[in-house]
Amino acid sequence: QLQLVESGGGLVQPGGSLRLSCAASGFTLDYYPIGWFRQAPGKEREVVACMSNGAGLTIYPDSVKGRFTISRDDAANTTHLQMNSLKPEDTAVYYCNVPNSQVPWGQGTQVTVSS
Repeated sequence: QLQLVESGGGLVQPGGSLRLSCAASGFTLDYYPIGWFRQAPGKEREVVACMSNGAGLTIYPDSVKGRFTISRDDAANTTHLQMNSLKPEDTAVYYCNVPNSQVPWGQGTQVTVSS
């Protein structure tokens, strides 16, 4: 059974940091590219980080570039998203998934940036 379980979200003040984790089961994560996505209330889901399999090339949208870092722990079949210098506009539910795949979306983890 293909499954993704996100964790690590929470309430953080502007300028703070969080590290999200996503554990995969039912498939081997390092065979595939992996992405982190977010969805804020009333908005469409958007990608915030992608990492290729193999060479581990990364890409980020301008909105998070320099602040977010995606990584993968292949031994643990897990991916992480380190988020620094958080802003209120980063508030959203965060998900991981294999881009353009049939892997079911997990429940996500809520990140709230507020003073």
